Amino acid sequence: MNKTIVVTGGAGFIGANFVLTWLNQSLGTVVNLDKLTYAGNLENLTTLEHNPHHIFVQGDISDQALVAQLLAEHQPYAVVNFAAESHVDRSIHGPEDFIQTNVVGTFHLLEAVRAYWGNLSAENQQAFRFLHVSTDEVYGSLGKNDAAFTETTAYAPNSPYSASKAASDHLVRAYHHTYGLPTLTTNCSNNYGPYHFPEKLIPLVIHNALAGKPLPIYGNGLQVRDWLFVEDHCAAIRRVLEAGKVGEVYNVGGWNEKPNIDVVRTLCRMLDSKKPRADGKSYADQIAFVQDRLGHDQRYAIDASKIARDLGWKPQETFESGIEKTVNWYLEHQGWVNNVASGDYRHWVSKHYTERGEEMA
Repeated sequence: MNKTIVVTGGAGFIGANFVLTWLNQSLGTVVNLDKLTYAGNLENLTTLEHNPHHIFVQGDISDQALVAQLLAEHQPYAVVNFAAESHVDRSIHGPEDFIQTNVVGTFHLLEAVRAYWGNLSAENQQAFRFLHVSTDEVYGSLGKNDAAFTETTAYAPNSPYSASKAASDHLVRAYHHTYGLPTLTTNCSNNYGPYHFPEKLIPLVIHNALAGKPLPIYGNGLQVRDWLFVEDHCAAIRRVLEAGKVGEVYNVGGWNEKPNIDVVRTLCRMLDSKKPRADGKSYADQIAFVQDRLGHDQRYAIDASKIARDLGWKPQETFESGIEKTVNWYLEHQGWVNNVASGDYRHWVSKHYTERGEEMA
């Protein structure tokens, strides 16, 4: 069987980590389709520059003709869809991009894949998989004592971002039930780790701390998230692709619920130890509480029992071990961080937090 896969959004945070680990394990050729918007960064993939098993194509999943051409040319046995606009704040300020990429783009991608799959031999149709990577945010918000999200939790998205991802999930489900397309869907909790674009909480705090800037915390900082180390997430996707039951959904979580403020204080303590401030003070002195996000969900928590029970996957990293690896990576890759921070990210964060009356970047 051809061991080629197509990965969409493979220059972004999770996608790049997936491509890197896939190729490091010599699992086959990757055709990597990425639009290279602000969060797609070829610098994430520099170690693959001369790897003949990595074929990078700049393009949009909405370009149905391009996707069809790539599928016909490379004959993959799987498509793994990471391509998405993924930042909640950006979706609040400009929801249209999220509808275009996450809903319309997923539709065009599914149409191209359906046509390709329909022309495969019966044997190759049986082997083919379309794996759609989604988020726990489609389930809405939990109360303090509510049970964690399971695969049967009703969808209740609360932001334009999560609504667009929910719509894409429904399209994937419909293409399986209507056309028989062999789909799989994963819904993950908050990822963290190397190559994380510094608009998200953990890399933003590390970057701003080292730059001597305020560390912006929404509201009271008590919003709870379940934290999943990105390499654990990549391992889960590989396992679902390998052994997941067609048409099923698998929730992927780290079993690490933490309030945002605790995450920030942990990061400050680690930086105090690893790269102390010149004045001897704690980075925690830079914490600045800012106006809360519109419609901010209070708590997300994933029940990852199904994937553990059915597929034998569980995270290898605790939050403590994963955050240690993450902080070390950022300290060792300041060149990458500075290159990213000098681009569109810097303009957007400055505009966003200036609107809140804070000088954050």
